[in-house]
Amino acid sequence: MSGFSLRATIHQTPTPDRHEVLRDQNILVGDDGRIAEMRAATEQDQPDMVLPTNFVLIPGMIDTHLHAPQWPQLGTALDRPLEEWLFDHTFPLEARFESLAFAERTWGAMVPELLSLGTTTAVYHASIHGPATTALAEACHRHGQRAFVGRVAMDHPTGTPEWYRDDDAATSVEASARSVDAIRALPGRAGLVEPIITPRFIPACSDAALTGLAELAAATGTQVQTHCSESDWEHDYVLDRFGITDARALEQLGLLTDHAVLAHATHLTDDDRVALIASGAGVAHCPLSNDYFSERVFPVHRSIEAGLRVGLGTDVAGGADPSLLHQCGHAVTSSRRIDHRIDIVTAFWLATAGGAELLGIDAGLLAPGRVFDAVAIDLDGAGVDPKIDDDARAFEKLVRRRGRTIRRVWVDGVDVSPGRGSGAGTRSG
Repeated sequence: MSGFSLRATIHQTPTPDRHEVLRDQNILVGDDGRIAEMRAATEQDQPDMVLPTNFVLIPGMIDTHLHAPQWPQLGTALDRPLEEWLFDHTFPLEARFESLAFAERTWGAMVPELLSLGTTTAVYHASIHGPATTALAEACHRHGQRAFVGRVAMDHPTGTPEWYRDDDAATSVEASARSVDAIRALPGRAGLVEPIITPRFIPACSDAALTGLAELAAATGTQVQTHCSESDWEHDYVLDRFGITDARALEQLGLLTDHAVLAHATHLTDDDRVALIASGAGVAHCPLSNDYFSERVFPVHRSIEAGLRVGLGTDVAGGADPSLLHQCGHAVTSSRRIDHRIDIVTAFWLATAGGAELLGIDAGLLAPGRVFDAVAIDLDGAGVDPKIDDDARAFEKLVRRRGRTIRRVWVDGVDVSPGRGSGAGTRSG
């Protein structure tokens, strides 16, 4: 990797309530893929690349929750209740990833498409299969996507089908440990792809598996992801099994850890929210899939105001739209069903800086010291008219408009655009 310089105007959201425009910036990216310097450009600058005047740069987007093996069923069976959707449609598909060839074919299509949509970081639930999970991490390395990849652990005899589960708790923990080691042993840029401990959710895991996975996370210094109070079915199940809420059960089991990612969490109580904040865990807000399966709207504004870490997730395939830009629009729409609506600025913050804060990574914002994960957006493709659109209107259009607007993508200072070199800028010298 070698450093380079880039000249562009930046749109980003440093806080949930602030849209920032940095005009005509000279950005110096170091050999380590981080922004070494960023300042107003001068006539003396000779950058390696100059974005056209109708292009802007935004931070790379961070999908904090998606199910990689559900990619082939994207957009299907979403009229069914969650438990039926899982047992009749999703688990049979995920079981097919025992075939490494099927897994590699799926990952080879999915990762480039997500990059083309501006998803520079993804937090993946894989399947229960170790080889398929390692292949997903390899695909992320190969295509240059920043990722957290987790082998899904699930062993409960009534919460999972007999033909798609770990044999027992010991097997579940041991297979997860092997997956952590395998991902960390992969060649590639250090830290680009990390393992993440992934108990699917409490209904799918025995007590012994849950406590064993918590011990594994602590022993290996690995982050945790799972589902939490996604629907009234899951929420009520945990209350019946443990006599306490999902969040409190995760806390007792040792899984409510710093930067843990809890997907959905639409049924959190105020006490649950306090526990998450105290632990440093946070929520992957999945607005579209919540509309399908969760029976409630996650209170984004109130949660952020309370100090809870919150990122944005597509929840592929429970969320039928893999674009995080589109999910920003879904987040605004879903918030209209409750008090304390959010706007597109807050939604975009969730998809960038909020997600980075949830995961504890130096991404989500273009600033010195941060990694250069960035997306070049064509404002013409977003329908922006400089004669009538001020900065605020242009920003809302570039986030909301559906069209071919993403022209180039960088991760860790590397151009990872599918079809690289398609001419999103000019090189000087």
